[in-house]
This record gives sequence, C-alpha cells and structure tokens, in this order.
Amino acid sequence: MMTHIASADTLHYDNAYDYSFHTLRGHEPLPLSSFQGKVLMVVNTASKCGFTPQYARLEELYEKYKDRGLVILGVPSNDFGGQEPGTEQEISNFCQLNYGVSFPMTAKEVVSGKNAHPFYLWARKELGFGTAPKWNFHKYLINRKGKLIDYFYSTTSPDAGKVIKVIEKALDEHV
Repeated sequence: MMTHIASADTLHYDNAYDYSFHTLRGHEPLPLSSFQGKVLMVVNTASKCGFTPQYARLEELYEKYKDRGLVILGVPSNDFGGQEPGTEQEISNFCQLNYGVSFPMTAKEVVSGKNAHPFYLWARKELGFGTAPKWNFHKYLINRKGKLIDYFYSTTSPDAGKVIKVIEKALDEHV
C-alpha cells in the first residue's frame, strides 16, 4: 500500500485525470488519465462486507455499458470495519472466483480520513465533506471530461434507477 502525504488544502487539481492509483496485480501505475473520454465510476470495495454482493451488480453494469464507454474502477480498502483484510492476491482471487470481476481494480488504498488517497481528498473537497465514503461500496461518478458529477452511498445499488439515469446521461454526452 502506498503512503500519501497530502491534505485537501494542498490539492489544487480540478480534474480526476490528475490522479493515479496502482493496479491490484503487479502494482503498475494506473493513471486516471488512461480513462480520458470514458465515464468512470470509482467504488471503494471490500470482500467481507454486507454490501460485497454489489460486485455482481457492478460487473453487470460494466458488461452492459463498457462498449458505450463506462469503466468501473474498484478500489479495495480496509478502512471500514476491517472488512478487506486480505492480501492483494487474495482480493484478486476472491473477486474473480466469486463475482467474475473483469473491471479494473487498484491496489488496496485508504479512502477516508486525512490519510486518504489524494483522489478521495479531492473528491471530498469538490463535492463537500458529506460526500466522503462512510462505508464500503461508496460510488463516485466522473464524466468524460474528468469532472465529478455525482456520488452514491453504499446503500444505493449500482443498478438502481437513479444510478442508471446518471450513467446513461453521462454516456450520451460526448467530449
């Protein structure tokens, strides 16, 4: 896991493409700019959570809309209830074997508090403190231009009507 030294006050970026993660397997750089022109849903995930079955809905969403430009990005985190205690290999295997996850996944990250990954600090600053993840499977939606356009709490299923409506509207907008 990477250590990040940043605070919301020191972040001056105005675009999601300014941030980067590392891949779950291989720890290769995964700049969000590699998704430029796509609609991106960033979701903090966990394998031992009551919301873990959302992996199935996320995969269905990805399969349904990926050809139109939707990318789901899973960000494993152990921040809430210690519900992602596994190694990155264990997380990868769990997602593949149990849910057939084919969307990109990042290395495990901190997503809450002052030590959160810079993307999460930025998202909180952009949309307001109340929009920060409060539990696993919090979802941020980013348009094709790299702007945060919406967020959904953990209790909102990825296939909920209001989520689909925002995704389809974002997919219909072209850069």
